[in-house]
Amino acid sequence: MNKLERENKYPYHNRELSWLDFNFRVLEEAFEKENPIMERLNFLSITASNLDEFFMVRVAGVMEQIYSKYTKPDDSGLTPQELMAQLSEKIHSFAEKQYSCLHRSILPALKKHQILFLRPEELEPRQRRHVDDYFDKVLFPVLTPLAVDTSRPFPLLANKSLNIAVRLQNKDESMFAVVQVPSILKRFLEVPCAEGRAFILLEDIITEKLPQLFELYEIKASCPFRVTRNSDLDIDEESADLMQAIEKSIKKRKRGRPVRLEILQKCDPETKEFLVKTLEVPKKGIYELPGPIDLTYLSKFSGVDGYDQLHFKRIQPVNPPADFWGYDDIFEAIREKDRMVHHPYESFNAVVDFVAAAASDPDVLAIKQTLYRVSGNSPIIAALIKAAENGKQVTVLVELKARFDEENNINWAKKLEHAGCHVIYGLTGLKTHCKILLVVRKEEGGIRRYLHMGTGNYNDSTARFYTDIGMFTCKDLFGVDASSLFNVLTGYSIPPQYHKMIVAPGGMRSFFERMIRSETENARKGLPSGITVKVNSLVDPEIIRLLYEASQAGVEIKLIVRGICCLIPGLPGVSENITVYSIVGQLLEHSRIFKFENAGNPKIYMGSADWMPRNLDRRVELVFPIDDQDLKERAFGILELMLSDTVNARIQQPDTTYAHIDKRGKAVINSQTEFARLAREALEAKQVVDEKKPYVPKKAPTFDQRELED
Repeated sequence: MNKLERENKYPYHNRELSWLDFNFRVLEEAFEKENPIMERLNFLSITASNLDEFFMVRVAGVMEQIYSKYTKPDDSGLTPQELMAQLSEKIHSFAEKQYSCLHRSILPALKKHQILFLRPEELEPRQRRHVDDYFDKVLFPVLTPLAVDTSRPFPLLANKSLNIAVRLQNKDESMFAVVQVPSILKRFLEVPCAEGRAFILLEDIITEKLPQLFELYEIKASCPFRVTRNSDLDIDEESADLMQAIEKSIKKRKRGRPVRLEILQKCDPETKEFLVKTLEVPKKGIYELPGPIDLTYLSKFSGVDGYDQLHFKRIQPVNPPADFWGYDDIFEAIREKDRMVHHPYESFNAVVDFVAAAASDPDVLAIKQTLYRVSGNSPIIAALIKAAENGKQVTVLVELKARFDEENNINWAKKLEHAGCHVIYGLTGLKTHCKILLVVRKEEGGIRRYLHMGTGNYNDSTARFYTDIGMFTCKDLFGVDASSLFNVLTGYSIPPQYHKMIVAPGGMRSFFERMIRSETENARKGLPSGITVKVNSLVDPEIIRLLYEASQAGVEIKLIVRGICCLIPGLPGVSENITVYSIVGQLLEHSRIFKFENAGNPKIYMGSADWMPRNLDRRVELVFPIDDQDLKERAFGILELMLSDTVNARIQQPDTTYAHIDKRGKAVINSQTEFARLAREALEAKQVVDEKKPYVPKKAPTFDQRELED
């Protein structure tokens, strides 16, 4: 039992260690031989990309605590020094598994499909001529060899850039140089191949051609390497110009303190010593790898043309969603009843069309929306700009502090402002993470407010592979709450007592604590009780403590937690009534759903918040109830289907490891492909003409006929 458990009387798993467990679950998908080979490549790439961000933010944060001599234990009882030791050991072991997966499993499988990665010495004459021609015409003009000596200091290397360190000799003079592998070019080059297809990596081409870059020197050694830097922004939110402050911080990100150095295992000792000394990377931050360095390139390689058969069968969103079938007027559909859309099984176009219809509708007076992460060519932004040009009052809260999307959001904010939209940059000290879109419309009966609330971002790109849920409504109390929320976000209004919405900070923590305590009391009274929750992360210590208490009172608790889970289930006397599932599959699980049995009258909520301190206390978040009985039943069914998954689901063990569902005696159920099937069948059912009502429209709505782009 660690220090925290002795003091607080309950177990708590460290969040960083738990995150690494999640990334290992993603890596398991790369090992899974039943997955198509190109998807396995993509999963491996995702683990590398995930690990990059983990170093740039989480590991960097722990290292900064160590540098500042901070020694207080965290919620798991570990000091920064103790945690760093465990992280280093676990990440080094993880990196070994990544490359074992690549070299022992994936590359042999690619070879069976006649897909080869060649080394320079393996090139045939025709292939070599192709490589020479590419180097001379494309690669050589782009390369910039940088010598390092007394008059030319070591260059400031961009975060995550791939470089080649070169040790040179000329008579009695020795020196080092650096050559950056151009990120503007594809990392791999296809070469002619008699059978199948063959590729060679850019850094291998450059390494072989180094003598042409340093003609006056002898190449004694060379080694690819990569530096990962602390990239967590330090933003002065009290600055008179928040946008300017963030732009300044983004520039600092490129020269943050190094937290990881990746080099090849066969790196020349002198070259390694030079890099470690020059970059001042701590010993535990050095990763000697079999190569190739930086596996994120596998994501693009997995998408090379001609291999559709080596991918998952694409989940094609149905368009329109069943809830909107047969309606030419999206506002009419929402007036009739609340509507729900489940992405990506049902097209995100329903949301885009809602904004587009509002932009062109002469009766729409105002549009208000929050934006956290949007795509590079956002149709949502285009519709908002069109609305402003059409004279609507458009107010957009663009969260400039969305990590690693700051630059993109700044660009969109400027375009929206230029078009005449009122743009708000968020609240001081808080990130605005809620997902809400309000349309104010003038109708015969007066002003009516139409509303979309969701669990995910207004991002048409990620909506193709993130699972999220959105609800449309024009119920009065929701509309009143929405107006109040925007008044808080854009003005100086005091947070109100909301009628329907649960909003953080201020009301969400107390709401969830009250709901959990209520289930605990119901169990003690012998009333029906139970908690089923789906979130991305479960970190908050107080929520975890209350869940332990509920478990001890006999409440059955089922938690679907994709990523970090600091709660430990199945511990006798503590959490034996808690089961934790993690679903990792073809799509990224992103929706947040909260169900409480409520003494036999179940209540269900959805929204933007995970159970983390940052979501409950330091962000503007929104959770909303599902009141419509049809939609409630559908939401219950969504949770039940995920809990029955035997393909993508794993269950957390009392030792914090995860095990696949035991399939013996159980049907093979992949919840994600099942949801896709249900969406298709729901639309097909609406398309069947009722013989007793032969004139029911049998056509798609005109407000959008497009499918999502590939």
